[in-house]
Amino acid sequence: MNFRYLLLRLIRHFMPEDVARFLLKMRWIIRPGLESSAPLAAVDQYIKVLAKYGKTIKGKRILVFGYGGRFSVAVELLKQGAAHIVLCDHFVLIDKKRNLELFPTYSDYLLLEEGEVKPKPEFITLLHGDIRTAEIQARILEIECVLSTSVFEHLDDVDGITFSLAKITMPSGFQLHFIDLRDHYFKFPFEMLTFSEKVWRNFLNPTSNLNRYRLPSYENIFKKYFENIYIDVLARQDNEFNKMRHRIRPEFLTNDLSVDSVTLIDVYAELPVQIKNGY
Repeated sequence: MNFRYLLLRLIRHFMPEDVARFLLKMRWIIRPGLESSAPLAAVDQYIKVLAKYGKTIKGKRILVFGYGGRFSVAVELLKQGAAHIVLCDHFVLIDKKRNLELFPTYSDYLLLEEGEVKPKPEFITLLHGDIRTAEIQARILEIECVLSTSVFEHLDDVDGITFSLAKITMPSGFQLHFIDLRDHYFKFPFEMLTFSEKVWRNFLNPTSNLNRYRLPSYENIFKKYFENIYIDVLARQDNEFNKMRHRIRPEFLTNDLSVDSVTLIDVYAELPVQIKNGY
């Protein structure tokens, strides 16, 4: 039993969400993901992977799912040729300080009003709310591309949200998602897989939620809603997994090391099934 891990997970579980989001915003203790910490690298990553499938962001209406309150990825996508960006997040937590830093470089896409940076509506749409609701979906038009980084592992309804994202994507559209399958206390990438669902949910799961989905679960869900999906394994941690293998619960095991030790993936999906079939 890793008591240090347990203590930190208990603290994170019972920490008020407002405190956790403040720490994330200030980059104290809780670190932001790639889109927030290195937006240029995140955009470059999107462009390079999409190019493998013959796709481009140029001229596209793009939805960035789970943007985290910062406009940096949106304005860089626009600079690289995107036509319009919809920034979608369940929560409203605008990072005014870091968005203000963007203005000198990206003033073509941003407005400065009373010392606060706001997006120009002809280029960027802010959308805050649950993507599964009809109200939010009605405000999303002609989305050709959906992008996300380190968002899916935090979803509490992966199936329902994947369905909703497919539903708002045009029939000829496509999606690219980078998903981190590790325990986000990264020193112990598989520790979270040693606990029952009851213990995890009630005592250890952070307020940001880690759904503990593994590679086969994501593959099965995306196959339900897209005709074509391609999953690339970006990282495995075989040695770390083998050390933990005897403690990991059976529901997280396939007994194939090449699958069970996966820690990072990207998912490319195209031809949303429910739009083609009209439901």
